[in-house]
Amino acid sequence: MPEFDYDVLVIGAGPGGYVAAIRAAQLGLKTACAEARETLGGTCLNVGCIPSKALLHASELFVEAKSGHLAKFGVDFTGVSLNLGQMHAEKAKAVGELTGGIEFRFKKNKVTWLKGRAAFQGAHTVKVGEQTVTAKNVVIATGSVVTPLPGVEIDQKVVVDSTGALALPKVPEHLVVIGGGVIGLELGSVWRRLGAKVTVVEYVDQILPGFDGEVRKESAKLFKKQGFEFKLSTKVTGVTVEGERATVTVEPAAGGAAETIAADAVLVSIGRKPNFEGLNLEAIGLQPNARGQVETDHDFRTSVDGVWAIGDCIPGLMLAHKAEDEGVAVAENIAGQTGIVNHDVIPSVVYTMPEIAGVGLTEEAAKAKGEVKVGKFPFAANSRAKTNRDTDGFVKVIADAKSDRVLGVWIVSSLAGTMIAQAAQAMEFGATSEDIAYTCHAHPTHAEALKEAAMAVQGKPIHV
Repeated sequence: MPEFDYDVLVIGAGPGGYVAAIRAAQLGLKTACAEARETLGGTCLNVGCIPSKALLHASELFVEAKSGHLAKFGVDFTGVSLNLGQMHAEKAKAVGELTGGIEFRFKKNKVTWLKGRAAFQGAHTVKVGEQTVTAKNVVIATGSVVTPLPGVEIDQKVVVDSTGALALPKVPEHLVVIGGGVIGLELGSVWRRLGAKVTVVEYVDQILPGFDGEVRKESAKLFKKQGFEFKLSTKVTGVTVEGERATVTVEPAAGGAAETIAADAVLVSIGRKPNFEGLNLEAIGLQPNARGQVETDHDFRTSVDGVWAIGDCIPGLMLAHKAEDEGVAVAENIAGQTGIVNHDVIPSVVYTMPEIAGVGLTEEAAKAKGEVKVGKFPFAANSRAKTNRDTDGFVKVIADAKSDRVLGVWIVSSLAGTMIAQAAQAMEFGATSEDIAYTCHAHPTHAEALKEAAMAVQGKPIHV
């Protein structure tokens, strides 16, 4: 009789967990995945990345047709109206297809789905729902949950978190977004395009904390142009709800007179925190750090032998693609192979319009480490962007002044999320700005802007 029920038990079926389970099974390990949701895919597929992108895309199509933007291309629309129910239905269809796809891949790779919430009984023993199983290796991939705002109750009707904001039954007249980070700006963009007035309240003096300073300023300018109202360096001190309306009380972050904002929807979007609810980490002596994360070594081992951790619940960026790469790596490490994730080259994308993407260091962080050279190229000078009347934004390349090695790339563009992949791949191979500058790019494409920005690092762009 085998010593353990499974070689690998993964707790959580989000992007990190389901990938880890499938990869472990592919490597010949008997694998199970514990997941309490009725569907696989975690926050990302069910109430995060995927449904939000469905609404972002649909709202972009709506505003293009409704605003008259297409008239300049000879495409005229009359009587354009919003069918929000159909928009939600198409979103749900996409979610269902993708979550169902993971279930199919579990069956194909012989991964056992243990349905229920997991709780450690010991380092190798886990209770899942009403059953108890043992595993030689346990991977914690429990993801993250919304960070609550003290004193503000989320009712998912008037005061919502990101999950509730994806399912509003009508377009709010006035949406107040608490938090000027990625999620708040993306969901704010959806409802702004569909007709809501949107006010973003941010505690610090700029939106998009952690992004390149120049990109943050450019993004704020573009969002204001789209009709966003920003209250920066402002803190929320309370939210009261009466019927279907809310009153948000704010005051300057540095202190000062309070004011109120009336709204019929409030989105609390101040960040996320690791999710260990009910996991019973105490049973194995695993103590989260001061930020509530589980610490791991380079191979994703925790301090408890046989217990590993990946994704949002360990230090690093809280991004689905980071978790996926860690899922592959941890499975390979468990199987005795060498699984590696280069955490210095993890791209970040804000899926607004235009998109905002970056990989590597910001200019500020790069300068703090040493001397740098910076090249920029505006999409206003890019032939394809100009043809498409899609000229907002720029590409910025940051390189080491001595070695010319690319340290960071930042892009504001309708195609930034796709374009950043080239920059990440170049950096993964240790590219210099000259390597990118002398790589032939197809014409006419938005990607030529990256080539020109790399040329600008050497002070020799052609089209500006």
